[in-house]
Amino acid sequence: MKANGLWPAWMVLIAALLFSSVCVAQTQGEESEDNRWFAVDEVNTGLEEAPEDVNLITPREAIRSFQTLADNEEFAAAAHVLNLSDLSPAEQREQGPELAKQLAEVFKRGELLNVANLPGRRDALIENTAGQEPNPQAGQPRRDLEITSLKVGSDTYDIRLGRYRAGDQDPVWLIMSDSVSSIPLLYKEYGPSMLEEHIPERFKESLGVLMIWEWIAIPIFLILVALMGWGVYRFVGLLAELIPSGAKSIFVGRIKGPMALIMMSLVTQMVLDYVVSFSAIAMGTFRVVLTAILAWGAATIALRLVDTIMLRMTRRLVGEIDDTKSRDERRLLTSLYALRRVIILITVIAVSVYVLSQVQIFETLGLSILASASVLAVLVGIAGQAMLGNILSSFQLSLAKPIRIGDLVMFEGQWCYVEGIFYTFIRLRSWDERRLIVPVTYFVSKPFENLSVKSTKMYRFLELTLHLSADVELLRQTFLDVAKDEENVIEHHKLLCYVTGQTATAQIITFYLMTSDPLAGWVAEMNVREKLLAFIRDNHPDWWPRDVMVISHNDIARGEPGKRSTPLDSADVKPSE
Repeated sequence: MKANGLWPAWMVLIAALLFSSVCVAQTQGEESEDNRWFAVDEVNTGLEEAPEDVNLITPREAIRSFQTLADNEEFAAAAHVLNLSDLSPAEQREQGPELAKQLAEVFKRGELLNVANLPGRRDALIENTAGQEPNPQAGQPRRDLEITSLKVGSDTYDIRLGRYRAGDQDPVWLIMSDSVSSIPLLYKEYGPSMLEEHIPERFKESLGVLMIWEWIAIPIFLILVALMGWGVYRFVGLLAELIPSGAKSIFVGRIKGPMALIMMSLVTQMVLDYVVSFSAIAMGTFRVVLTAILAWGAATIALRLVDTIMLRMTRRLVGEIDDTKSRDERRLLTSLYALRRVIILITVIAVSVYVLSQVQIFETLGLSILASASVLAVLVGIAGQAMLGNILSSFQLSLAKPIRIGDLVMFEGQWCYVEGIFYTFIRLRSWDERRLIVPVTYFVSKPFENLSVKSTKMYRFLELTLHLSADVELLRQTFLDVAKDEENVIEHHKLLCYVTGQTATAQIITFYLMTSDPLAGWVAEMNVREKLLAFIRDNHPDWWPRDVMVISHNDIARGEPGKRSTPLDSADVKPSE
């Protein structure tokens, strides 16, 4: 009985649950619809009825219709692609075509717009593309999306499409009212210049990607800019000749090219901003090139300034780059070259970041770059393997310092002074003033002898082959006298003279001397040899090596007493062949 009395309460509870479920479902449906479009009472009531060729069903068709109508100069029909709800009906009718015309000019000159990249679905649903990372928002419809983003000064303005539904009508895609309000400002920045107002209309027709007048104006424009750059180059070169010789004249002479390119970039930018403007594809190309040239020119001038400062410090602190200077001075110069490479690396990174931020390459190429990142990484790794190896090897030399600027090294059989250690190569100066440019990786992979690691002193020796009758003691004293008079010979207590070999008819006499450095040692060796040969030629010509034919019992080689034979007598002397 009690159970039967509870059934009405159960029925009420079930009904309440069903009612709440229906309400929640209805609420979710309304939220879903709000995510698919903007609900409005009416759209562009001040405009005439839209022509049949105006298709606003999808974002792609809406922008394509706008461009087609703008190309045909049907701006009254193109105004139907704009959401003019911020204007009164009378203002819509009056200002709509003009705003459409201005927006068409902005599209032409602002940024190249690829309609194919816009969604072709009515709900602009985000879809995952094969080969790309899954988008967490995939499968969700959109009611607004960005077409392009343009800068005016330091401010950025987005042009966006929104999906609107008026009453029970089908939803349509329109340029959003916020974007419409910024059209006059964008037109002032990207619209046609005063010069274009005087161009005949027949030259404003499209011919490929550019208009006819642009095909004529751009080559002329580039020629004039090139002539102006040539003038700057010549002027800076003349200025370098007028400045007294020194670090300043060297610096000015080395920045002729960068200064010319910077002036060309600045003048071109001013002309494009205030005199003439071209289509979006030409303007986009000019922006990228001008930004890269300006950044490269400024970075090059900065590096030339660093090189000039280093040159001046080298001349003041070190002077001629060789191993006669102290090790501390040469170590300082090596550290300066290492600092130069660090400055170059920082400059390259800063310039790259600046150029990429200015041209917005990642926003333009974004998905394409990500999709081909692995391919690009492989290509860059293969192409830049040698360069990266040289750069790492140069840093290794800077840290370990097996060689320093000014060191004398024996590399592949040649005496060379180390003149510079750069990113990818080492510059060596040979004894005969030739310059050897050696890749860093090749240099460090080959054994070399650093003659300046401990001391520049070098023990040298020279050999003379003389007859067995030559007086070694007399030669030793003559050598000591000659060597002590040679200014490049040091540590005279280490002067030595010994017989180091013999044959049946001759003896080899070796002379040892210590010199201040290898190059001076070579000079000292040559001078001592010349003086010893002159002494033998003038005083003891019989000491020259020869073959002796004994025709008597008096043989001086055997030490027998008797009459000494005449040295140059052909009867008992036969010169050695």
